[in-house]
Amino acid sequence: MNKNNYCIIMAGGIGSRFWPLSTTSKPKQFLDILGTGRSFLQLTFDRFKQIIPTKNIYIVTNESYAKLTQVQLPELKSDQILTEPAMRNTAPCIAYATYKILSKNPEANFVVAPSDHLITKEETFLNVISRGLEYTTYNEALLTIGIKPSRPETGYGYIQADNKGEIETGSIQKVKTFTEKPNLDLAKVFLESGEFFWNSGIFMWKGSTIATAMESHLPETAEKFISCNNVYYTDDEKEKVDEAYISCKSISIDYGIMEKANNVSVLCSEPVGWSDLGTWGSLYEHLDLDEKKNALSTSEALLYDSKDNIINLPQGKIAVIQGLEGYIVAQTDKTLLICKKEEEQRIKQFVTDVKIEKGEEYV
Repeated sequence: MNKNNYCIIMAGGIGSRFWPLSTTSKPKQFLDILGTGRSFLQLTFDRFKQIIPTKNIYIVTNESYAKLTQVQLPELKSDQILTEPAMRNTAPCIAYATYKILSKNPEANFVVAPSDHLITKEETFLNVISRGLEYTTYNEALLTIGIKPSRPETGYGYIQADNKGEIETGSIQKVKTFTEKPNLDLAKVFLESGEFFWNSGIFMWKGSTIATAMESHLPETAEKFISCNNVYYTDDEKEKVDEAYISCKSISIDYGIMEKANNVSVLCSEPVGWSDLGTWGSLYEHLDLDEKKNALSTSEALLYDSKDNIINLPQGKIAVIQGLEGYIVAQTDKTLLICKKEEEQRIKQFVTDVKIEKGEEYV
């Protein structure tokens, strides 16, 4: 393994769209929603440690989840778990990890990835990442992974390659545009053009390249973490970094840098079984279905005259369901959600309402 290759895993979100399973105290990245015996975070770590030295894998998470991270990933030393004192989106998260690692290794080369994505074709995926890391070692590029779309998906962002017509998978292209979640008609146009790829939210770059970009496009954020160079890997790190972190503005790496820099490229990946499992609906596509297309995840249930449902109940809980079509039914010890699949975007609002009207202990 290349000693200069590092992995930054972002694990600070609360996953409110997966409520009630995902809660503030234990969000989805720490849950075994797929029933594999490993949480999303553990699966992500297991994946990257095949090509990245374990000592070079860093987790950035909310300080509330530091102990949980250590329990789930006991292979990591405490200085590999970077804690955020407040939610500030992905740019400060990446800046903190970048400048900390660069203070130790100026030749560091990074892959940055969310902690909660599904990859079913791991060998193909790891080959893609290895190719990207080799490219960024020798090129001053901000590289993102674009997944060749298989359908006109409206739930993902898209990357347009700066090339006309069908683009060969495996090629690296300059990025022309980023587009957030399109409507169905536009998604169909994207699919037919052959120029657009799903935005995986996975990035690769040399540390010096992203640092230059930050200092150009997010100079205030960069300066806050540069000022911590003398305390990284010391007992004074947390106090000074917390002070810097809290004063950062909340901004995504996409908006803050990727949409503004002129050295952004996309590695046009073949399908790797990738899914951003951000919602119950996206999970449904990867669960085993019965003959009526019901997904029974970690639950026991008797279904009558019911189809196209997601049923997720605690172990040992029995449910008898009759006449239900196209619903999410999810229960925990304290909460029960019954929601139309087609209206799952309302779950975030439900969580807010529950928090206000019933109390934080339910979210």
